[in-house]
Amino acid sequence: MPVDPTIVGRTYPPAPPHEVTVDAVRAFVEATGASYDGGPAPATYPIVPAFSAMLTFLEAEALDLSRIDHGAQEFRHERPVVPGDVLTVALSVATLRTIGGNDIIGTTSAVTDADGALVCTGTATLVHRGPEDPEDGA
Repeated sequence: MPVDPTIVGRTYPPAPPHEVTVDAVRAFVEATGASYDGGPAPATYPIVPAFSAMLTFLEAEALDLSRIDHGAQEFRHERPVVPGDVLTVALSVATLRTIGGNDIIGTTSAVTDADGALVCTGTATLVHRGPEDPEDGA
């Protein structure tokens, strides 16, 4: 089933606040095979709370995560993320187009701190795969 085109421009309720801890940053860094000795989180760390915001969006639109492919991700930082930050992410749908029976969803996520200041903006391209064609044997 195609994605409802009226979602463009819609902002979803923020995901629960995410506390950035030294242990959480260390676990994130170590998952990449690197080591963490303190300091700011890697530039890609905001994907952790942003993923929760994406799940909120998918649930609100009754989209199945197993039909989503991650097309692209980018973060534009206003300042580094550091342990002690409490981040909140609100996701908005910026674009929607259909290519080859797949819905290409462009999202923007505002990542703010406990004071409401913008920490970074994330953009993502999600591919919602269309129905499989039974004649293709898929």
